[in-house]
Order: sequence, then structure tokens, then C-alpha cells
Amino acid sequence: MTKKLLLILLLLCVLPAFAQQKLHKADKLFAEFAYTEAAKLYEEYLADAKNPKQETIVNTADSYYNTGKMASAVRWYDKLYELQKDAMDETHFGRYILSLRGEERYEKADQLLWEYLDKKGSKKFKQKLITQKQHLDSLNKNLPVYKVENLAVNTNKADFGTSFYGDKIVYASGKDSIKGHGRVYSWNEQPFLTLYVSDRDTTTGAFINEQKFLPKAQTNYHNAAPAFSPDLKTAYYSANNVTKSDRLENGANGTNNIELIKGQVQNGELTLPESVPFNNKNYSVGQPAVSADGKWLYFVSDMPGGLGETDIYIAEIFSDGKLGKPKNLGPTINTTGREMFPFINDEVLYFSSDGHYGLGGLDVFTSKKTGDTQFAEPQNIGKPINSNLDDFAYIVSKDGAFGYLSSNRAGGKGDDDIYYVTRANNAPCGQLVTGRVINKKTGQPIEGVAVKAQVNGSGYTDTSKADGTYIITIPCGTEAVVEGKKPDYTTGKPNGKGEIELSKYDDLIVKDGDVEKVAINPIYFDFDKYYIRPQAAAELDKVVYVMQNFPDIVIKIESHTDSRGNDEYNMQLSDDRAKSTYSYIMAKGIAPERIESVKGYGESRLINKCANGVECSEEDHQLNRRSDFIIVKK
Repeated sequence: MTKKLLLILLLLCVLPAFAQQKLHKADKLFAEFAYTEAAKLYEEYLADAKNPKQETIVNTADSYYNTGKMASAVRWYDKLYELQKDAMDETHFGRYILSLRGEERYEKADQLLWEYLDKKGSKKFKQKLITQKQHLDSLNKNLPVYKVENLAVNTNKADFGTSFYGDKIVYASGKDSIKGHGRVYSWNEQPFLTLYVSDRDTTTGAFINEQKFLPKAQTNYHNAAPAFSPDLKTAYYSANNVTKSDRLENGANGTNNIELIKGQVQNGELTLPESVPFNNKNYSVGQPAVSADGKWLYFVSDMPGGLGETDIYIAEIFSDGKLGKPKNLGPTINTTGREMFPFINDEVLYFSSDGHYGLGGLDVFTSKKTGDTQFAEPQNIGKPINSNLDDFAYIVSKDGAFGYLSSNRAGGKGDDDIYYVTRANNAPCGQLVTGRVINKKTGQPIEGVAVKAQVNGSGYTDTSKADGTYIITIPCGTEAVVEGKKPDYTTGKPNGKGEIELSKYDDLIVKDGDVEKVAINPIYFDFDKYYIRPQAAAELDKVVYVMQNFPDIVIKIESHTDSRGNDEYNMQLSDDRAKSTYSYIMAKGIAPERIESVKGYGESRLINKCANGVECSEEDHQLNRRSDFIIVKK
């Protein structure tokens, strides 16, 4: 055997072993969340691998996704989708869609998403996303309402997460690269974060007179996302879980998580620092926000029992400063994706999400508060606040005149940057009223409904689309009374879910031969009585509902008794019962001329065998004690 042949055989043995060693190292880095380095090694391995495992393709795609390299993430998610198709799990399919949006490939992202949801039978969730998309499309057709400017304070490191601190601004930055002896966060090879406080130039929004915030309280690792009580005496912020000696303390799976720190601010220092009671080293708790009245703490966590990767929670702040039990904000706000960076401005919640329909990455959404822990359907705030990449940590002044946004969008100075947000010159101020019109009986969408939003004597309108959705723009800072109308349907106002439920005329009546009657359950009277029972009142309200919604309807009332008792007496009793129902309807505001006649028929029109002398049960007799509401004109 020649030396050349020996060398070839040796290389054939060594190269696969070297490749496996590279893959093993990449897997180890991936498990340690060192995604930047892992991606490099995976790429080197895959360049020569002929039949790589699907797990390796997944890890490569995820490494790029987790570091915001969406073009590379799409390249590998494309390969994964070719291999798995419908078998692709929900998490990675969601990341695939977000990566496509991050590259502004919206048409392909939508096509894949609608097909996926159809196959999964997720019709309700699909409709929710379609409604959000229509809202966003409508919003982005208009001229930009906001102006977004990059601030001079930004560096090529991470700068993000602003919070109002009286007239000052507190934010986090990784620019102090000397801190921690130059150590970096292996996830994205960025330095650990430090909190800074600055004055705010009221003209330009710039940060001036910057210094470190609560320097003695901060750890040598991540310190970010602060929030304050209304009196500025209590501070909350996010930090790595650390030991008393300021060393990272990992959870059971070896991951270092984030905890929420609370303390009192005195003379520029944090006193009485403590870990909030629902912290746990096995999951993260952070990104706090405090309500304007100081009674509620919002925060983000991936604690067990949530709906997605990270959810927004709320906990009551008692008068003694203690915190109540956390409550998940539920599926109206939270999704299977990431909900992050809440900010509450009076009655409006701002937060970022990649689970609701957006432009790509995290988008900023708003949701109006409807109760202590209840919120309306979220609405995307649109461009230019949102982009195809991550847009988050949006805060806005009380009067809505300005705000601050964090984003890793193109054109920044590096990683995450802070942007100053103001209303664009001469931009009309409009807010959207959106929702969906559905059939109350079937739940199906109704097309062609005239929806009107009444604001201070002015009306703003839209017509519901094939999917039942409507979008109306009304002036900012106003409240609208919304109502939907369509011929042969009832009128209706939005419920707590933003839906207008209408009933079709045919669903409210029954036909008895050529006769139409209002569809109600039988109205029963007690034996020998003619007063209205609660059950009867509930049914009569249905008659009133039909007459209120169809103002041309005219009815006649017919009342009947069973056969027991004197025939003449029963005739009088039935007449009293008819008049009793008539009086109830009149008391509800129905005009007298809309009731043609009111008549009792006694026992002359029995609907079963229970005539005089026939033995029947009480239940059978009661069937004859009834009233009918017959439509004579419509």
C-alpha cells in the first residue's frame, strides 16, 4: 500500500471524526445559550454534511432566530419546512413565520399561516389574526401619525428599556464594557446591562447629565427594565438571579433566570432591597410596570401554567406595599408566543408581542382596560413605531405628546437602540374602532352590516366585510357609541369581546302554517292566576326585543287556559292573562297601536286531549295555559 493511499484512508477516517467533534461542540454551545458561536460551528458542520439530522437544522435555525439574524433563520427554517411540512411543531412554525415577516416576506408568511391554521382547525384564532391584519393594513394606508428619531445616547451595544422617573429617564445599556472585567452575555455576545438615569431635553427628547442609577444596588450582571411607584419612593427592576456573593445562581436545568427586585429609593440609593415573593430561580420574572394609581404591578414571566413563551401577569399592590398573588392576564392579551414589556398609561395597556398579528418580531400593541384585570382586544399601533424587527418597551407621556421606544430595526447604531417618538407635523389624530359582526344564533360572520360610531353628534361609518369585520377611524381622545344595522336583522352594540351580535328575523319567529309567531318558550301561569311569573317575564322580554328591533311589526295577543273550571270563568281568566301580558309589554315602551288585539279564548283552543272530564296530569294541563304573539304586519 502506497503512502498516498494510506494518507487518503487516514483523511477519510479523520474528517468525519473532526466533523462530529465540531457538531458536538456546537450542540454544547447551543445548550448553554451561546447562540452566536453555536451558529458559526453549525454552519461549518452543515457545509459538508450530506444527511444532517433534523435536530441540527432546527438548532441552526433557532440560533439565528434567537440572535435576530432573520435572513439566515429563514434559510434554515425553509429547509426544515421542506422536510417536515405539517409535522412542524407549533413553536418552530411560529418562528418560521416571524422570520419571514422579519425579512418582509409577508405574502408567503400569511399564506403558510392561513394554511397551517386551517389544517389545525384553529378557525377562531385565524379569524382573530385576520381581523388584526385588516386593522393593521388599514392603519398603514394612512399617513404616519408618529415621528421616530434615533437618540444620540445610543451606542453599538444594547441600549433599551426606558422608564419615566419623574422628569428624568432611566434606561439600560451595555456600553460599560469594562464592567464585569469585559465579560459578555454568551447568548448574543453583548456586555451585561447597567441602569443609567438622565435628565430629558424637553425640546429634542435627548438624554443629558447621565449617570449610573442606584450604583451600589446593581449586580455585575444584567440590570434592566425599571419601574416606579407614583411617588417615586419604590423601585422595581429586573436582574439576574445571583448569590449573596454576586455570582450567578442557576435553576435546576442549568439556566440563569431573571428575578424582580423591589426596594425603597432614598438619597440616590436603594434601601431594603428584596426579591419579590413570586420569584423563582427556575423561571424568570421581570419587566415591571406600575399603574398610575400605584395599586397594580404588571410584569412578565415564563412561570409554569402560562399560555406561551412569556406572558404578562398582574399582582395587586396593597397599602402596606405587600404584593398579592400573580394573575395571568389571559388569552385576550397573552398568546402562545412572547408578550413582553408592559406599560400602563391610565386606562391603556401598551405591550409588545410576537403572537398577535404584526410586521415582524415584537410589535407594540395597545389594549384598553375594561376592569381591574380585564382588557379589550389588542390593536397593533402600526408604522413607524413598529417595524419588521423587534419593537418594544414603548412608554408614552400622560398627555400622549411624546414617548420612547426600543428597537433593533435597520438603521440603528447597533443592537437595540432607544428612539424618541413624537406626533408627526400636521398629522391628524385618529384612533381606530374595530370589531366583528356575527350572527347571534350561529356565530357566523355577517357581511353588509352598516356600523356607525357616534361621537359628539358626528357619525363615522363602515360596512362589515365578508368575514364580519369593520374598521372605523374616530378623533383621538373621544368615546364612540357603536351600533350595527342591517335589513331583516336586529340592531346591536359591541359586547366585551368587540363583537356585535345580530339576530336574523327568521331566527326570531316560528311558522304555524301560514301564521308567524314570535319564537318564545311557552308562557306559563299558575293555576287560576294571571300575574306574570319570572319565567313569563323572561319570555315576554323576547317579544319586546323583536318589537324594538323591527319597528314595523304589529302583533296580536292570544291567551288560553286549561279545561278545568267553568267555561265562562276560563274565558274571563284567559282575557285577564292576555291583558296582563299586554300591560307588561306596554310598560317596556312599546306603542299601543302596535298591538292590534288582546283576546282570551278560555279553553276553546286546547292543544291536547285534556278537555272537560278527561283525566290529565298537571304538566299536560299546563301546556294549555299559554299565550301566543302572532305577527299580523311586518
